[in-house]
Amino acid sequence: MDLSIIIVNWNTREMLRDCIASVAERIGALRAEIWVVDNGSEDGSPDMVRTSFPDVKLIANAENWGFAAANNQALRLATGRHILLLNSDTLVHGDTLAASVAFLDKTPTVGGIGCRVLNVDGSLQITCSRFPSLLNLALQSSGLNRLPGAFFDRYQMTRWDRRDAREVEVVSGCYLMVRRAAMEEVGLLDESFFFYGEETDWCRRFRNADWTLMLAPVGEITHFGGGSVKSFSHRRDVMLTAGIVRLHRKHFGVLGGLACWALLAGFNLSRAFAWSLLGMITSGPARKRGAHFRRVAADLPGVWPRQGI
Repeated sequence: MDLSIIIVNWNTREMLRDCIASVAERIGALRAEIWVVDNGSEDGSPDMVRTSFPDVKLIANAENWGFAAANNQALRLATGRHILLLNSDTLVHGDTLAASVAFLDKTPTVGGIGCRVLNVDGSLQITCSRFPSLLNLALQSSGLNRLPGAFFDRYQMTRWDRRDAREVEVVSGCYLMVRRAAMEEVGLLDESFFFYGEETDWCRRFRNADWTLMLAPVGEITHFGGGSVKSFSHRRDVMLTAGIVRLHRKHFGVLGGLACWALLAGFNLSRAFAWSLLGMITSGPARKRGAHFRRVAADLPGVWPRQGI
């Protein structure tokens, strides 16, 4: 088998339908299998897959196991030489799948790749970056990343158009194709990450094992974004914060985790104060943002990882 494609789904039935269709239409001559792992959806997603795509291998969980654990269910069973993690709220274009497999076949030291990712309006989506180190997070949260110069833009590299091949430290799990041999060396995704941070941790482990990660000029996908978490509201930011803190706690110890927590707490508290103050003299968006950041700040004590490290 050339490629195993794994799609984790949670209540995105129609997006999932379109995603699978786009993949099925573009497999071409590849020997490929499609896995869907449904995390306890209540919108009829499993029945849709069974009815509309009977050849897709479906794992239907009774509850939401999280992104890492759900992917691992299929990773343990997948048979492809290469394995693609693909979000359910994506559309694959052109010959991206075949070009990605060909790229990995030609570059034996590369453990994983991402492709160019577009927003719905065709604009570029930033889906690869450096590791979210304390320096990179400080530049981002302080707004210094907007200053001219490669140093200030080092974290997300927003001025790079992603049309050429470049080594990167992190590839988003919305489209992350990995080499089986590399995965067998570093292991599966860390299931202590429920949602956010798991692919960043995986990428870190690939690089620690001397596998290269790249953004490759293999084609494009569209990523709608937020498909499974758009209803989470402030919980999405809380989970994102928790994932980043867990990354630092795991890779840099207790002091690294505490430093990361303090940095992100300062960011959220300062935003809560500023937007709340502005909301006292204006209305509309400022008040909503103030309320959002106050809710995030209130949940900050609970983001410290208590287990799984």
